[in-house]
Amino acid sequence: MAGHAKTPRVVAELVAEFAGTLILILFGVGVVAQVVAAGLGNHDSISWAWGLGVTLGVYTAARTSGAHINPAVTLALAVFKGFSWGKVLPYMLAQTLGAFVAALLVRWNYDEVLTMVDPGHTFKTQFVFSTLPGNGSLPVHLWGAFRDQVIGTAILVFLIFAVIDELNTAPRANLSPVVIGLIVVGIGMAWGADAGYAVNPARDFGPRLASFLTGYASAWRDQHGDLYFWVPIVAPLIGGVVGAGLYQAMIARFLPVAEPEIGRVPTENEGG
Repeated sequence: MAGHAKTPRVVAELVAEFAGTLILILFGVGVVAQVVAAGLGNHDSISWAWGLGVTLGVYTAARTSGAHINPAVTLALAVFKGFSWGKVLPYMLAQTLGAFVAALLVRWNYDEVLTMVDPGHTFKTQFVFSTLPGNGSLPVHLWGAFRDQVIGTAILVFLIFAVIDELNTAPRANLSPVVIGLIVVGIGMAWGADAGYAVNPARDFGPRLASFLTGYASAWRDQHGDLYFWVPIVAPLIGGVVGAGLYQAMIARFLPVAEPEIGRVPTENEGG
């Protein structure tokens, strides 16, 4: 429209990160609410819905912002891929806000069912919104969960870097979001026991804050009484940088400078 002021690029990017993360959490926290509170589904449906949430969130935001939808990804891209450091904190805040708003919607929609199964809003349904060591019942404590989140996020970001690397065999036909979603499904199925595979600070903190503001007084601590909220923030940020660094050191530096033909075996001189 003539005379219409163009939205600043950074604002569009932040809105896209907000929207992409919101979509992720609507599916992710929504499925956990359905399984835990309503008894519909199981761990596999949780893993698949989180993966689908990632896929759809990435499709939502990819063209505008790159669809990080995860502060650990944003930090890793800044460290290793030249993403602007000036955008790191704004991206993280937009992601966390998207997760917060989505969790409020889930909390509102499932209020009757959550109240029916857990009138006191305790740890029984707290992990609908945020993670706990050992998923609230297994013998895992704070530092075991910290270890788990470093490893799980390192796996996630290592594989994201592999998928988005055009010098590697990146997925074609706009399928990268699908593959990234499948990575999350796999992590959920293989690395979900010790700490609920948050692997995303915004995914955990935004819903944790939403739950605290809507009646979950114990939101900041775990079932052992330890102050826990910082673990799924700090550990994924460390793990993301570790995973990205391992990919750069083990794979990226050996790739050919020019994109190889798919299916052709590189010569021994290619990639150093």
